[in-house]
Amino acid sequence: MEIERKYLVGSLPENLDAFPHVEIEQGYLCTSPTLRIRRMGDSFILTVKEKMHSLTSAIVNREEEFFLSSESYARLRGKCEGIMVEKTRYRIPVGKYTAELDIFHGRHEGLLLVEVEFPSVEAANAFTPPAWFGQDVSNDPRYRNSWLAHNS
Repeated sequence: MEIERKYLVGSLPENLDAFPHVEIEQGYLCTSPTLRIRRMGDSFILTVKEKMHSLTSAIVNREEEFFLSSESYARLRGKCEGIMVEKTRYRIPVGKYTAELDIFHGRHEGLLLVEVEFPSVEAANAFTPPAWFGQDVSNDPRYRNSWLAHNS
């Protein structure tokens, strides 16, 4: 299960390149349920994601991941709907959690989003974002990667 909140970015954190980061390319085979393929560095992953419910400050999804070979990824890539979403993901500590800051490239150049995953809905609801986070867009479908792949 995945419990997360998503935000726009008000300002980039200092020393951004000091944090671990990876290049990501992802595409969508379908969106109900979500079937996503992702190349993350040298790893290739198929994800099955199904929305369970939205709460006022968190999104709860059932999520399963399966590793793919590069050949399987390449075959599935050709079957994706919409465009491939390209981004650099930074992993940045924020208190006892890790923020995943995505800096988008290609058609979505300039878009900055940050997500934080939580162990429970209560933890998500109690979270106070750091000053560099912007508006909470957890329940705005326009900031889902699947929406970005189909609406560019």
